[in-house]
Amino acid sequence: MGKTTLLLGGFFLILFLIIIIRTLTFGDKPPGVIDCDPKDTDFIKAEGDVLENFRKALQFETIARKEHDFNREPMLQYVEFIKSSYPAIHGSPLVTMETVANYSLLYRIEGSQSALTPYLLMAHLDVVPISHETWEAPPFAADIINGFIYGRGTIDDKHMVMGILEALEYLLKKGHRPKRSFYIAFGHDEEVNGIEGAQSIGHILESRGLQFEYIVDEGLTVVDGVINGMEGPVALIGTSEKGYLTLELSVQTQGGHSSMPGKESSIGILANAIARLENSPQPSMFGTGPERGLFEQLAPHMKLGFKTLMSNLWLFSPLVTMVLSWKPSSNAMVRTTTAVTEFHAGIKSNVLAPKATATVNHRVHPGQTLQQVIEHDRYVINDPRVEIRTVKSVEAHPVSPYDTKAKGYQTIKKSIRQVFHKAVVAPGLMIGNTDTKHYLKLSKNIYRFSPTYMYPEDLPRFHGVNERISVKNYEQAINYYYHLMKNSDDMGVPEQHQHSSEL
Repeated sequence: MGKTTLLLGGFFLILFLIIIIRTLTFGDKPPGVIDCDPKDTDFIKAEGDVLENFRKALQFETIARKEHDFNREPMLQYVEFIKSSYPAIHGSPLVTMETVANYSLLYRIEGSQSALTPYLLMAHLDVVPISHETWEAPPFAADIINGFIYGRGTIDDKHMVMGILEALEYLLKKGHRPKRSFYIAFGHDEEVNGIEGAQSIGHILESRGLQFEYIVDEGLTVVDGVINGMEGPVALIGTSEKGYLTLELSVQTQGGHSSMPGKESSIGILANAIARLENSPQPSMFGTGPERGLFEQLAPHMKLGFKTLMSNLWLFSPLVTMVLSWKPSSNAMVRTTTAVTEFHAGIKSNVLAPKATATVNHRVHPGQTLQQVIEHDRYVINDPRVEIRTVKSVEAHPVSPYDTKAKGYQTIKKSIRQVFHKAVVAPGLMIGNTDTKHYLKLSKNIYRFSPTYMYPEDLPRFHGVNERISVKNYEQAINYYYHLMKNSDDMGVPEQHQHSSEL
């Protein structure tokens, strides 16, 4: 007994020492960058025409309601406004612009070194409808209140459209020619699946045999006070995107009069199946997507308790998974989610429903295939009377690289750190969907990041009431794209960017 106790004591002592050592030494300090400063001669300020252009862009009611249903006249006016407001871009011999599907815009900016693989910047022109709740300012007036610009599209995502244009206009006015060619794609119906705009642009680029060094679209943001254990800003770059799978579950019985019911009804059978799905969620996929990289890269910057856990995921992964599963927002990071969204049955109070149907929506983790999700559902339901039919599906996107050799990721990361000072940058998983689904064949390096600074109270503004962005944040967005364009010219993983002397 004494020897066993001694051995166990020695084992736990060694384990404890390993945990402590890893906690104290885990993670590498990223190389320093030269911060973008308002005092720099090449800093782009959000004032004068720069600010007014953005406010005017927000005033176009480019609302998309459903596929093929959007405000066409305001969209056309917005496109014409863009063409007339940026003379350096639209008059430059380096720039080729195409109008695609009547409203979407595709630009090519010719670099001086044709051997370099081009990259692609994306954003979209449309916005979601407004709700009936009262706004603090009219949703299409672009009023400025206490340093914030209010309006639909401020963070989703006309600040990206206009930020890209302002950065490029500035570079061209200074006579700068990029080394690396790049493309800009502005779709006009992203909010309704992009089947006219982004899909058409994707087909055009594929037909031309193009491959991109990297692609960056809207996505995750800079958040402050959102991630437990972190103090200060965290910039999350989406390196993958969840797929989705909509299933119809149905049960067919003979029905009949309610005075002579059988032992089971179609409603009861289906309700039991749904209860089983909700009580047996899809398995944790922690470590098969970018979520492990997220926590490992945040670990050196976390409070001690969190740092200990995240520095030792080799040991604490099951515990971390369990904790993440408690909250819907974090649970969605580690597994395919299951949401029962519709249930239909019954025609009259005294008639047994001959058929019951339900709609189940899965958001599929990149560690699973659609078929694996369906097989799990069949296994859990375990009832051949429940028919499962696929209504709509898209596989989860591949996970793009985010290691130190991933040029696209590191270029975006560096550009973020230069503009969003003190932000810790880490990979993340996009829960929603973007236009990148139409560009998957064009690059293995696809990233999703919106240069938007958000506190917890700002999250409901996304697609919600009182959408807004601070003037400072819009200025950051412009300068982020400026740095991104400059840093992308580097041949390999970018070195430190110097300011005004390069222009």
